[in-house]
Amino acid sequence: MHAIEPYYNWRHLYIASEDERSPFYGREYSEFEFRHAIYNYVIHPQWDEFGSATLFSKVLYVDYDRHFCIIELFGEWNDVLYNDISFLKRQLVDHLTEEGINSFLLIGENILNFYAGDDDYYSEWFDDVEDGWIVGLNFREHILYEFVSNKLDYYIAFGGGFNGFNWRALKPITLFEKIEGMVMKRLGG
Repeated sequence: MHAIEPYYNWRHLYIASEDERSPFYGREYSEFEFRHAIYNYVIHPQWDEFGSATLFSKVLYVDYDRHFCIIELFGEWNDVLYNDISFLKRQLVDHLTEEGINSFLLIGENILNFYAGDDDYYSEWFDDVEDGWIVGLNFREHILYEFVSNKLDYYIAFGGGFNGFNWRALKPITLFEKIEGMVMKRLGG
C-alpha cells in the first residue's frame, strides 16, 4: 500500500499545500517518513489525512472561478465504524464549499472497500452544492454496488460513463467540462 501515491502530473497546475484557500495549506510532506497507516499497512506520505483512520485524500485541482475541485481518495471508506463521510464532509468538503466550490469530482479507483452508514451527511452535501454536482469517477464495481444498495447514488452520480474513464489523459479543466457535460446529459439538460 505504501507504493500507491496520489496522481502527481498536475502539480505544475495546482498544489493544495501552496493554496492559501485550501484546508491543506502549509502542510509539509516527506518522501521518506511514513507517518500514516490504514490498519497495519503504511501508506505513501503524500496522501492527506483529514481525521479519518482509514480514508485519505489528495486535492488534485481546484478552480475557484469555475467552482469545481478534483479529489482523489484512497483507503477504506467506512461509515459504519468510523463515520468517514462526517470527516470528509466537515474537514474537507465544508471548507471547499465555503470557498465557493459546488462541483466535486471524486476519483475512487483507490477506494478498496466501502461500508455504508446513515445518509445524513450525503444529503447535507447534496443540498450544499445547489447548482453543482458530486460525481464519483472510476469506483470499483463492489464499491458501486454498496453505494447503490444504500441509495447513495441519489446524492453522488456513479457508474455508467463515469466508470472506466481515462481522466489522466486530460487536463483538469477539460476533465471538468467533459464530466459536467455528462452530468447535464444525465439530467436531460
